[in-house]
Amino acid sequence: MAKGKISRGTKSRLIIFGSISLIFVVVFIINLLYSAVTIYNLTMDKKKLEKQYLELQEQSEQLKIDIEKFNDKEYLANYIREHYLYSKDGEYIIKIVEDTNEASETLENIKFEINKNYIFIALSVLFILMIIFIIIRKKNKRN
Repeated sequence: MAKGKISRGTKSRLIIFGSISLIFVVVFIINLLYSAVTIYNLTMDKKKLEKQYLELQEQSEQLKIDIEKFNDKEYLANYIREHYLYSKDGEYIIKIVEDTNEASETLENIKFEINKNYIFIALSVLFILMIIFIIIRKKNKRN
């Protein structure tokens, strides 16, 4: 056998074992990227939940203060007049409604989070495909 030549059997074994190895590497990288995305999402969820927990604690303290205030009859009467449109004799009630878009903002945040995950996965797959394409191209240039 001449130096530098590879037999047909050796080539077929290299192709088979190389492709199997490449498949394992690709699966490993995909699992690694998926785990990284999952960990990132869980840490972001944890931060949001911690923030929500602190807000709920503050709300709980405010509700305790409100309970104490509702024990005062004058405060309770003013509160009922203001929130439930009750009035004293001779009073006119005018209520001004403020428009808030909190629900739509929350929905937009959820859509952004979902889109961000899909973009990250798509870029990861594109990166892996580019690496495979470069490897195949180099092999073709050698042959």
